[in-house]
Amino acid sequence: MIKDNKTACGRVDIGGQAVMEGVMMKAPKAIAVSVRKPDNTIVTKLKPYSSPADKHPWMGWPFIRGIVNMCTMFSMGMSTLQESTDMLGILEEEPTKFEKWLSKKLGKGIDKIVMGVAVFLAIVLSLGLFFFLPEALASLLKNWIKQEWLVNLISGIFRICLLIGYILFCAKVPDVRRTFEYHGAEHKTVYCNENNLPLTPENAQKFSTLHPRCGTSFLLIVFLISMLIFTTVGYLFEAIGMPINNVFLRFLSRLIFLPIVAGISYEVLKGLAHSTGKVAKILRWPGLQMQRLTTKQPTLEMLEVAIVSMNVALYGLPEGCETTPEGYTIIRDYRITDPVMRQDIQQEAAAEEAAPAEEEPEKAE
Repeated sequence: MIKDNKTACGRVDIGGQAVMEGVMMKAPKAIAVSVRKPDNTIVTKLKPYSSPADKHPWMGWPFIRGIVNMCTMFSMGMSTLQESTDMLGILEEEPTKFEKWLSKKLGKGIDKIVMGVAVFLAIVLSLGLFFFLPEALASLLKNWIKQEWLVNLISGIFRICLLIGYILFCAKVPDVRRTFEYHGAEHKTVYCNENNLPLTPENAQKFSTLHPRCGTSFLLIVFLISMLIFTTVGYLFEAIGMPINNVFLRFLSRLIFLPIVAGISYEVLKGLAHSTGKVAKILRWPGLQMQRLTTKQPTLEMLEVAIVSMNVALYGLPEGCETTPEGYTIIRDYRITDPVMRQDIQQEAAAEEAAPAEEEPEKAE
């Protein structure tokens, strides 16, 4: 039986993420990851999802939910990227002797070790590039500039420039660019679903690749909100005679207040995304323009993958499909994941079977 998550949950926001050669879609009660393998088939994986707020209602409170969401999405994003590479089967080579030794000593699979190291390096890089380096510049500027707001403004602009430069650098890598194309496919498919149109590649292709609930917009909002909060914090510490001039203290204070920044930024993002006012559209504009760096126009084949993830997350896995030895469901026609389209396909197949076979013309002797 196919569980209709969309009907069960009513009108809901569907989130997503581009992965290696595919798309992840997250519905309120399920997560689907779909990728297109080198043989052109689509494989998909469905797993149940339970929001932290379902178990602990206080985690769904305003501002707190933003902090919880940031931590959840970071963890989910890293694990989903690992899943997508496993589903593609592109890293199935034999482990080296060192990898086997390391796995034996640590008691974990080499894939988990690699993922752990990758997460650690990603955190160190992010903190160093987007927090420590701007604060080092701010501490240097305070020797010449006494206005706290101006120092924070310059360091904030520097942080945003670093982000833009980092994205442009990553976009030069072919695999990353393809992921940006799948990112565009994710947004177009979400738009198509929100407009209650049949999920087809042709319908989805009509929509924009820029979506107000995108994580790229969230990052920009975080950077802007952090400028306001850190400036206020700086004034407060100066008012009590404890100015924060040391680069390490500035860095530590930014980390301490990061959860507050995330909580406020999340509420701002949701408020702007669901508002139709002119002011909201103006405030959304910078984040949408930032998405031009992280989204590219997808192909119809990429949209098929995104549609499979959307349908599977909403309705569950279709019955009767083949599975891989690893347990992934093989989708040869994206339409089979849509309950309505699947009925049409089945009716067409039944009609073809019931139709009398045409008699071959007799050959002349």
